[in-house]
Amino acid sequence: MNIDHLIDNIMESYEQQGGINRSGAENFPNRQNVVSVLSDLQFLIFPGFKYEENIETGNLRYITGVHVNRIISILTREIQKALLFTVCEEKKSNVEDIQNSHCYKLAETVVLALIQEIPEIRRKIQLDVKAAFYGDPAAHSREEVILSYPGLEAIVVHRLAHFLFKNGVPVIPRIMSEHVHGKTGIDIHPGATIGESFCIDHGTGIVIGETTVIGNNVKIYQGVTLGALSVKKALQDKKRHPTVEDDVTIYAGATILGGETVIGKGSTVGGNTWVTKSVPAGSVLTQSK
Repeated sequence: MNIDHLIDNIMESYEQQGGINRSGAENFPNRQNVVSVLSDLQFLIFPGFKYEENIETGNLRYITGVHVNRIISILTREIQKALLFTVCEEKKSNVEDIQNSHCYKLAETVVLALIQEIPEIRRKIQLDVKAAFYGDPAAHSREEVILSYPGLEAIVVHRLAHFLFKNGVPVIPRIMSEHVHGKTGIDIHPGATIGESFCIDHGTGIVIGETTVIGNNVKIYQGVTLGALSVKKALQDKKRHPTVEDDVTIYAGATILGGETVIGKGSTVGGNTWVTKSVPAGSVLTQSK
């Protein structure tokens, strides 16, 4: 059997099964491009920490500008692709003038709004850094937290992805969240609402569902699940995941389920507990209860 025949078989599979994502604007977003933009966004959050850059006082503005312009260029096109596949009325086959298309303008507007939001996202993330530093006796500096803590990386990506999610961007936020999920083992749906000073300690195996609401000054450990009682597709637009109020600590392996479940302010949820009903403020839950 020669090579040409093998290639013919693969080409025939493409025709019969589909699953091809070509590079044009009328096609689906490209994962590599989204991950590349995510690196640029992480630079804006922590310049010089995650990626090698020759940063000096005199060139920081220039380097920042390079990243901003790359984000605008790449992310606008990728969001446009996602919009074309989901919410825009334009027919993909009829999009000839990409720069003037309705979806392109929507995408560009969202990307510029994200760039405008970066200072506020940075403010929130600095509070997350502080929470991790003071919440972990093993942390020797805030810089150590920024450089090495997977929980913080997951939170950074979530805050970026969540902004896009709540501004109506399909697909792209999920690509971002699943990318960092693969790196850290921390699975936070971009739809989850998370307050300030959020701390994830260790983090591996954490799952936070789409409609979860988390207040301020919350700390969770590895293996925690904030999930749904039912995964029926009919519940897609309902609140399926719990609410965790301010100042709550959830220890390793705890599972909290249900859209009507509320963990009251200042509560402590012990390790390996299973919670499906609301508890009042100041509760202490252990396995025996």
